[in-house]
Parts: sequence; C-alpha cells; structure tokens
Amino acid sequence: MQKPLLENKVIFLTGGGDGIGHECALEYAREGANVVIADINEAAAQKTLSELPTKGMVLPCDVTDPESVEGAVQRTLAKFGRIDAVHNNAGLASPSAPLEKTSRQEWERLMAVNVTSVYLTTRYTLFMLKAHRGAILNTASMAGLIGQSNHAAYVATKGAIIAMTKAMALDYAPFGIRVNAICPAGVWTPTLKAWATQQPDPSGIEEYLRRIHPLGYCPQADVVASAAAFLLSDRARFITGCILPVSGGAELGYRL
Repeated sequence: MQKPLLENKVIFLTGGGDGIGHECALEYAREGANVVIADINEAAAQKTLSELPTKGMVLPCDVTDPESVEGAVQRTLAKFGRIDAVHNNAGLASPSAPLEKTSRQEWERLMAVNVTSVYLTTRYTLFMLKAHRGAILNTASMAGLIGQSNHAAYVATKGAIIAMTKAMALDYAPFGIRVNAICPAGVWTPTLKAWATQQPDPSGIEEYLRRIHPLGYCPQADVVASAAAFLLSDRARFITGCILPVSGGAELGYRL
C-alpha cells in the first residue's frame, strides 16, 4: 500500500479558512500532514480544522503584521517542533477595477496581503525549512501570467508572486528548499462568487467561466489542492521554480 504523500509533515498554511486554502488543508490532512491554519478569520479556520482527519491547529494571524506572523511560527514550533512546508495562500482579489479607479488604500492592502505576506512567512520560517530541506508553495494566478482586464492591482500582486517564486527558488536551492507556485484560472470559491456579483453581467458569468477553460467547466478548489499536495510532497523532489497552471488549459490560446 502506497504511503500518504505528506505523511508526518507539518505544513504552515495561510488563508486556510475557505476557498482554495480550505480544500488544501483537507487534502494535506488526508495525505497525512499536520496542518497549521494561520488565518485572520479564526471562525472559518476553526471550521476547517474540525474537518481534518489528522492533528492540526488554528492560529489567528494577520499575514501583513510581522509580529503576528512571527508569533504564529513560534506557536507552531512549540506544538510540533518543526515546519516542513509553507503554503502562502492568503490573498485578496478586490477591487475589480482598472488602476486609476483603485484607491491608494486598496492598492496598499492588496500588496500587503498578497505580496508582503510571502516575505514575512519566508523571513520567519526559513531557518526551519533549511533544517528540514523543506518546501514553499505560493498561490499565484493565471492573471499574473496572462493579465486580466479591470484588475490591474490584483494582477500586479500575482505577477510579483510569480517573479518572487523564481528568485526564491534560486536563492534557496543550495539549502535543498524547493519553491513553486500554482496558478489557478477560474475556481468556484467564495472569492470568485463575490467577484461575479461585481461584474456588468453577473448572470452570464457562469457561462463565461465555463468557456474560458478548454476542458469545459469551471472547477471546485479541490483540483488546485491535488496539485498543491503533489508539489509539497517528496514526489516533486526535483521540481523547483515551477509556475504550474491549474487552469484547464485557459492559457493555451484563442479558440473558435
């Protein structure tokens, strides 16, 4: 019988309360990991924790605050004694607007949650990842690879994550640390559902999301979780700097 992909690994997951993070937490636990859910929404994180089949813990954490992130890391070590992987999943997608209609406050909040958070988790977990030849996974987006109208600030953050992933992979390879990113296209999450209501034709969004994926449907977040578990596992031991589309072929080109 094949052993679980992530058996006995301790995974520090930001934004695990809902959406992609929720499904990743479940998948990691099913594959044998102990999942630490660091989320500013403690109630949502606790709900996720209640569904896990393995040991885990919830840590209220503001990923934009250095003291909050450092504290969450220290509490993880106090309970489990190690961190084998970090999944930087916490993120915002709003506003749905071009750059000139994005407020300074919205811009700075997006940058803080989506980009600065990766800097902070890396800064405070790197010593442990070095000790265990660990892995880092960043949740990016196809928007960061191919762009998206009316989302300039969001696209900027996801493009930054993609660029950082490549630089981090080079910097940390000498320590045996692998750094990869996943790039979903459309995925039915609470964030996407909220986004759909902001669009000029909300009633047509479901058909639009079906059409942009050549495989023919807009998936649930479990498809991303399956890819994420692989990238954090030892089966991906020679994969680093990979920017992996989990997109149903959305990036492949024009179609008639």
